[in-house]
Amino acid sequence: MSIADALAPGRRRGVELLDDPSTDAALAARALRDVARSNFWFGGASAVIAELTPVLAVARARGESLTLLDVGTGAGDIPERARRTAEKMGAPLRTMGLEVIPALAAASRPRSGDAVAGNALALPFADRSIDIVTCSQVLHHFEAADGARLLAEMNRVARVRVIVADLRRAWAAAAGFWIASFALGFHPVTRHDGVVSVLRGFRAHELAGAVLSATGCRAAVRNRRGFRVTANWTPA
Repeated sequence: MSIADALAPGRRRGVELLDDPSTDAALAARALRDVARSNFWFGGASAVIAELTPVLAVARARGESLTLLDVGTGAGDIPERARRTAEKMGAPLRTMGLEVIPALAAASRPRSGDAVAGNALALPFADRSIDIVTCSQVLHHFEAADGARLLAEMNRVARVRVIVADLRRAWAAAAGFWIASFALGFHPVTRHDGVVSVLRGFRAHELAGAVLSATGCRAAVRNRRGFRVTANWTPA
């Protein structure tokens, strides 16, 4: 274990306000827009794109078109960024997002490309039916058993690659988000949930272990800027 891992806070469950299904839909939509802005400024989107770009490069060289599903897509900013990146590279990519609440799924459609309402723990897709399956800042919302189920479901549905991006747990990340949230005008719910999310996040070795335990696959795990950590693997 590294010194940074030893000094990191232990994982804390906490309670995120947006995890409550009774949360007002308008408030949830506002908070998810804040999350999209956070993804832009603090590296959430770029972490996914960094893992996706090599996959797109191979597809372009082979003349293939790909499909991408973003689980827990929020405002749909991740698939939108993925689609724009693919267009610049000349690699055809069809994107879609999944949210558990139909109203949020529908709200994401202008950015996600397409949207599906469904349960991340029982993805409404056949085995190997989507080329690339991603999730960003979603895994930390689940307890260990359900987190393993989510990883297994993504592995089941994906044909080419699975990409998971999440928050890298650190005191500095929690404090930094709290301070920056005022400057960026984030809603108090976003501010609260953001700090809780950081303390629910993963260190690299924890994420690698979770993937291996859930899927039997050894993921390539990397620390990314903005206190992010990513894992990608070819589905078994």
